[in-house]
Amino acid sequence: MSLGVRLELKQGQGLVVTPQLQQAIKLLQLSNLELEAFVEAEIERNPLLAREEPEGEPARAAVVDTSQATDAALWRATKGPAPSDGFESPVHREKTLQEHLHDQLAVTRLSASERAVASVLIDGVDEGGYLRTSLDEAAGRLGCPAPLVEKVLKVLQGFEPTGVFARDVHECLALQLIERDRLDPAMSALLANLDLLARRDMPALRKACGVDEDDLRDMLAELRALTPRPGAAFGGEPAQPVVPDVVVNEGSEGLWRVELNTETLPRVLLDRRYHAQVSTGARTEEDKAFVADKLASASWLVRSLDQRARTILKVAGEIVRQQDAFLAYGVEHLRPLNLKTVADAIGMHESTVSRVTSNKYLATPRGVFELKFFFTASIGGMDGGLSHSAESVRHRIRQLIEAEQREADVQSDDALVEILKEAGVDIARRTVAKYREAMRIPSSPERRRMLRHAS
Repeated sequence: MSLGVRLELKQGQGLVVTPQLQQAIKLLQLSNLELEAFVEAEIERNPLLAREEPEGEPARAAVVDTSQATDAALWRATKGPAPSDGFESPVHREKTLQEHLHDQLAVTRLSASERAVASVLIDGVDEGGYLRTSLDEAAGRLGCPAPLVEKVLKVLQGFEPTGVFARDVHECLALQLIERDRLDPAMSALLANLDLLARRDMPALRKACGVDEDDLRDMLAELRALTPRPGAAFGGEPAQPVVPDVVVNEGSEGLWRVELNTETLPRVLLDRRYHAQVSTGARTEEDKAFVADKLASASWLVRSLDQRARTILKVAGEIVRQQDAFLAYGVEHLRPLNLKTVADAIGMHESTVSRVTSNKYLATPRGVFELKFFFTASIGGMDGGLSHSAESVRHRIRQLIEAEQREADVQSDDALVEILKEAGVDIARRTVAKYREAMRIPSSPERRRMLRHAS
């Protein structure tokens, strides 16, 4: 066999990821707050970009005096360090209370419907850590039973800092005492008579608590060690509600109207009049190249922002079309949905849909949800019928069990399977058991025993 060197030509296809394409991809997955920061940085480094103001002329980031030199030269003199990709690390700040609570929610074993309830309740917590959202209001918005909201609240009241999600000072202090295993009858009586403490009526307080002077002094010392505003420990900036990227409202004839939230869209223009002015003043090749580069960069950003908005609207519109039953009837009617289904329906790649749904929020009559919330696993229907969202099936199992009032009402896992099959859900007994255990619901023998003792 002879060895030699030879030249071969092969034809192939490949995607070249240019710096601008990389930026466009990053732009798509930014949240509205991150996008605002990015656009602000671009306006500062490129005088051809201007913010669109409601009235008057567009406002540029800076006013440049052109009486003594060409605009291009002045740009170079005042633009500062060479422009980066615009995605600088944010300034370090303390985590807000809402962020701290959402971090804890992310590691809980709650279903999607329970997480939706939890998100609404977290948004209803004020800076002191108190819950200001009515449980009935949350249940009404989400179309779910009040016991489900109460169950989720119990989980959230186990979050740190201890005492959050209390609805008044009494409950806040009680949660802290429970954690310390100190909520005995005497302390409960003390919390129930805080008005006597405020009036410094110690004799009446001792009588209400059934303790002597020394015991009351110790109890008051314990009470002073608690914090009536657990959320105040979180500094930084005040808690901000999630700002939705897309808004859904019910239109005529049962249709849903899907619109971009214009308040979150950066209004950026390419100032062509200013470009014409500085182009005329550019004398050297270096100046001309600099102006051309700024023009290309500004044009790209304006086009990319427009394309980003259109893409978000397209994806959100398809999600609303797929999950219209949830919007109309509540969490029990969530349909199974994955990224591929949405991507195929609108002619996009799955990765694009994934980026669009990250850190993007949809405001609906039932509350504000992250777009990823609407993607759920599926369970097959009977006889090839429509499949069902795993979350809606879990919700149905919970409803059936919560309806058990007497020992004779308790349904075994096999009985639950039969009930679900009659409703068109093809599900195995082990799946019912797995869902029940994941929701921390006792088995049927344990539930019968609990009801027996309660009667």
